[in-house]
Amino acid sequence: MPPRIAATCLAVTCLSIAWGQSHDSSLKFDVASIKPAVAPADGRRIIIQSPSGGPGTKDPGRIRYPNISLRQLFMNAYDVKGFQISGPPWLDFERFDIDATMPPETSKEQFRIMLQNLLADRFKAVVHRETKELPIYSLEVAKGGSKMKPSGDAPPVANPDEPLSLPSEPKIGADGFPEIPPQARGRNPVMFMGMPTRTKLLGQNATIEDLVDRLTFQLNRPVSDKTGLKGKFDFALTFSTEGMPGSLGAGMASGQPARAVAVAPPSGPPPEGESLPDLFAALQAQLGLKLEAKKGPVVLIVIDRIEKTPTEN
Repeated sequence: MPPRIAATCLAVTCLSIAWGQSHDSSLKFDVASIKPAVAPADGRRIIIQSPSGGPGTKDPGRIRYPNISLRQLFMNAYDVKGFQISGPPWLDFERFDIDATMPPETSKEQFRIMLQNLLADRFKAVVHRETKELPIYSLEVAKGGSKMKPSGDAPPVANPDEPLSLPSEPKIGADGFPEIPPQARGRNPVMFMGMPTRTKLLGQNATIEDLVDRLTFQLNRPVSDKTGLKGKFDFALTFSTEGMPGSLGAGMASGQPARAVAVAPPSGPPPEGESLPDLFAALQAQLGLKLEAKKGPVVLIVIDRIEKTPTEN
């Protein structure tokens, strides 16, 4: 078996092991409240996706998911990426505030099964799994070498589990993007700032794996790290998102890891006369990296049935 396919199959096998665990339909939250999330009326907001609590945290007996999309809820329940979920488009746009309690000794595996049962009970979700040959990408060092800047010593993040109170009118930088407030920095290694046709990824003390996770999300396809680069880096990557699957609307909805920062329009105008490259060209010009298109098997979770409105609390 060629090394590329073998590596992909290994990743798929790991996912299959996680999915193959015995499903216990009796594993449920003690109490679970699901309410529709209310979006601000003015269209301008900074969203800090900050789930709190759950197994392995300071509050293991309670989980809070503010403003979470159904796609992200499936991602958490089945421990997969957004591109591995096949379902109706509105999974990205139906958002909820979820608050649930469980025994403090609940394991991460049990917690995921509780989420699966929550989706089945409250949203009447029915799913199956299948494998398809899909486009994937390999992230490699471009000709001329890497331009990634090693990070210095990162200051500790004060109270990382506490929600942030951020200004509704952020200061706009020279590049037309909002400036990240100091209290938000370091909350996530790769921060996402998006506008209707352009995006900025700001890496702070980030690994290549952090960048790969963000690219996987942005492209809606698997990305593997073939750079050989180790350590942590600071970078800024700015590119056009016109025609991309992970543009602002999908990007904000599809569910990034906790504490990803998304800045919604309207915001500052782009610098006059500026023409941004697409993601592929920006990676080479700005970071000295390139994406090589390939194909490989990808395990999918297919949603056969789901209701938009959950049953009452």
